[in-house]
Amino acid sequence: MTLREWLERGAAELGAGPHPDKARLDAEMLLLHQAGKDRAWLIAHLDDDFAGCRAIGYAAMLDRRAKGEPVQYIVGECEFYGLPFRVTADVLIPRPETELLVEKALALGRLFKGPRIAEVGTGSGAIPVVLANRLHEAQIAAIDVSQAALAIAKENAYRNHVAARIGFLLGDLLNPVAGEVFDLIVSNPPYVSSCDRESLSVEVRNYEPAMALFAGDDGLAVYRRLIPAAFAALAHGGWIALEIGYGQADAVRDLLQTAQFDHIEFSADLQGIPRVATAQRL
Repeated sequence: MTLREWLERGAAELGAGPHPDKARLDAEMLLLHQAGKDRAWLIAHLDDDFAGCRAIGYAAMLDRRAKGEPVQYIVGECEFYGLPFRVTADVLIPRPETELLVEKALALGRLFKGPRIAEVGTGSGAIPVVLANRLHEAQIAAIDVSQAALAIAKENAYRNHVAARIGFLLGDLLNPVAGEVFDLIVSNPPYVSSCDRESLSVEVRNYEPAMALFAGDDGLAVYRRLIPAAFAALAHGGWIALEIGYGQADAVRDLLQTAQFDHIEFSADLQGIPRVATAQRL
C-alpha cells in the first residue's frame, strides 16, 4: 500500500472513533510520526510504498487511537508555548488554556529581579520549563506528589536546556519548601469534580492520570489547602496565579479573600470563561 492508501485507511478507521471530526488530522499526525517526516515530505511522497515494520507500527497506532488514547500519548510528545515536551500517561497533556496561566505568571515574574518561584503540581514540567525559558534570572521550585511525573518533568527541563534553574521536589503542595519564601506561586491543580467523571471525554476519563484531574465532590479540595499555604509562603508583595475550572471563580475568590489576599483578579480564556485567578499578598 502507498502512503496515500494508508492515510485514507487511517482516516476511515478513526472516523468510527471518539472524534470523527479529527479523523483525517489524527491519521496524518500518526503517519508523519511513524514515517519520521514532515507534512511537506508527505505531500511529495503520497504515492510511495509504505510497508514492513513501519506500516505495522502505524496500524497499531491507529488501533490505539480508535480506542480513545490521545494522539500525544501515542507519539509520546506535544508542543506547549512553542516548546517540545515529552508526555506519558503519568502526566496530563498540557492544554492551550494553560498558556493563559503561563502568560499571567510571566507578567508577574517580570515584576521582580531574579524572582523566586514555586510551581505546585508540575506534571510534565510545562509551566516551570516555560517560565525558566522566558525568565532567565528566575529560580524555580517545581513540586509534585508523583515521582513518575517528576521524572518526565526533569527530562523536559533538560530537553529545553533549563534544568539548572529548576529544582524538582517530591511532596504535597508546598511541604517540600516549608520555611522558604517566594515572590510568585503558580499552580494548575486538579480542579475537576469527581461527580463529573462520566461527563469527560474518553481520552481524559480513561487515559489521563486521575490524581491530576479530580479534587473532591466540588473540585475545590486542593484550592482550600493551597491558597492559605501559599499566603504563608509568599513574601510581602508576592503573587499567586492559579488556573481554575468552569464556574469556580466565585468560590476561589472567597477562598482568596478569606486567606487575606488583595488585588484579586480573574482572566478569561478565549471562550470568555474565567480561567486564571491572580492575587497579591500585601
